[in-house]
Amino acid sequence: MPFRRIPGLSAAVCSCLRRALSTAACHPPWAMIYNIEVVRSPAPATSFRLGVPPRASTLFVPDHLVKLRRHPDPSSDIIPLQGGTVATTSGDGLLLLDFRDGSAKAPIVETPDGRRGRMVIGLDLDPEVTRFVCNPLTGQLFRLPDIDGTKKTAFCRNIGLLTRSARGHGPPDRYAVAELSEDIYAEKRSFVMRRFLSQTGEWEKLVDLPSPLPLARRMDTYYEVLAFAGRLWWVDLSWGAVSADPFSDRPELRFVELPSASVLPMPNTIPERLASQQVEGVFRRMGVSEGRLRYVELSRKMPFLLSTFVLDEDTSCWTLEHEVELGRFWWERADASPEEHTPQIGVVHPLNAKFMIITVGNHSWALDMEMEMVLGLQIDEPGSVVDATLLRPCVLPPWLESSRIPSSGKKEGAGNKTLADVLVRSGRS
Repeated sequence: MPFRRIPGLSAAVCSCLRRALSTAACHPPWAMIYNIEVVRSPAPATSFRLGVPPRASTLFVPDHLVKLRRHPDPSSDIIPLQGGTVATTSGDGLLLLDFRDGSAKAPIVETPDGRRGRMVIGLDLDPEVTRFVCNPLTGQLFRLPDIDGTKKTAFCRNIGLLTRSARGHGPPDRYAVAELSEDIYAEKRSFVMRRFLSQTGEWEKLVDLPSPLPLARRMDTYYEVLAFAGRLWWVDLSWGAVSADPFSDRPELRFVELPSASVLPMPNTIPERLASQQVEGVFRRMGVSEGRLRYVELSRKMPFLLSTFVLDEDTSCWTLEHEVELGRFWWERADASPEEHTPQIGVVHPLNAKFMIITVGNHSWALDMEMEMVLGLQIDEPGSVVDATLLRPCVLPPWLESSRIPSSGKKEGAGNKTLADVLVRSGRS
């Protein structure tokens, strides 16, 4: 299968990106972030290895900024389960990072063939969680306060990040971080929102938000929360999306159902619901492109039909935009397993609605749905895409590398300073 170069990408841009500097003088208009690596480094800020999409990018975070717990003794039966992900993006370049610090009980045992290895017999189902707002180009990292004063908040999985600017465009002057969940104990069906506002610097809990759901079925929201049209959108990939403005004193919830043919029956059991979320996450996706909300669906068998829909904001109706059969873009390999040649949805291209990022095994493609032409490259380096559900599109506006994360006006701790801060202050002096 021939791979063609992405049009409109100059040699100068490519040369600049090869330097992979966190504060590079030039950068692509958007990135596809996959990995977060916690590294041993005294650096005062994060660094960013940019890849030109459809190549993935990696964020490097110094370990002293995250402050994960120390590893147990190597001879111990306890092993660490630590790592970070990009939970979501703000729509204008800021990232919400989620670091989980847990463990597993895995004693060393002897296998039947005489070898020694670890056997996992227990998992920490309630790890400590630390969350940050990050500017990937300046490296600035702001640690959010713990929800309810505790790190044991793994239950808060679906958290979104929304920014707002008094000028209506350009660098934001405030942001909100919010989690939405149904109140299963309330007499009348309602939702609960936990939110952090940068103006106050504190978390608060809003209760008894009236439910907009038309049916008596539970929302199984996907991990990524979208920022669109001044609202956050919590998506159930089998049913629809609930949106709200987290800046509002009394957020009004709204519901938009998926295209009628895409609505699925609700799974009956918790294991079925969890399995459905994971599977639907690679064959269904909602995203924002060219300032409009789009829903994407991919059939799981040949000919692998990819369908994209765009939401009419006035009527809340979906319109079919593109349909492309992906199966004809490659041939079956006798030595490849189904997982290696089954396409999955990577991300919705945030700036050009005719493009879609598709992953196949360890490859990433940019698909032109109008021309029905594949542009792609092989991912065989650190940052390789293995789990497409972890990919996050992140736009990189020109002002991002010279702007700061909005603060509440309180004195910032040393952990929230960056190399850019030091250089700016030195220059002013």
